[in-house]
Amino acid sequence: MSEHSTHTGTHRATAPPRNDGTTETSGASLGELFSELSRNVSALVSQEVELAKAELRATARTAGKGAGMYAGAGVAGHFVLLFLSLAAVAGLANWIGLGYAALVIAALWAIIAAVLFVAGRKQFRDVEGLQQTGETIKEIPRTFNSKEDTP
Repeated sequence: MSEHSTHTGTHRATAPPRNDGTTETSGASLGELFSELSRNVSALVSQEVELAKAELRATARTAGKGAGMYAGAGVAGHFVLLFLSLAAVAGLANWIGLGYAALVIAALWAIIAAVLFVAGRKQFRDVEGLQQTGETIKEIPRTFNSKEDTP
């Protein structure tokens, strides 16, 4: 689009020349065009936000279902371990008595729990946090200080 001054001094937008050499004038001022552009951009952004919300809801719903299935699998796995432990106690009871068999299986589970605890604690100690974010946050006050050069 090109602009030209009218006899009143306001700017009007015109379309580029057509094939037949004539020019179409929309009759809208530059301010009106910017206003329409602003409305269109605002509508586009609103539509994109609504689309993102809808996609996020669908994704969250699917993730929630998956998390519920993992929880169900965890409960089922717990029952498997419980009944395998009871079967092990019953099997050992034939050789060393029921009370001692239960103590042996309980001690075995205590050892497994201790090993998992130590491994988990080590894993948490290795977590470094958000180091880069922390460093950039420390730079923000310097960025807004007009007396210093910004990094």
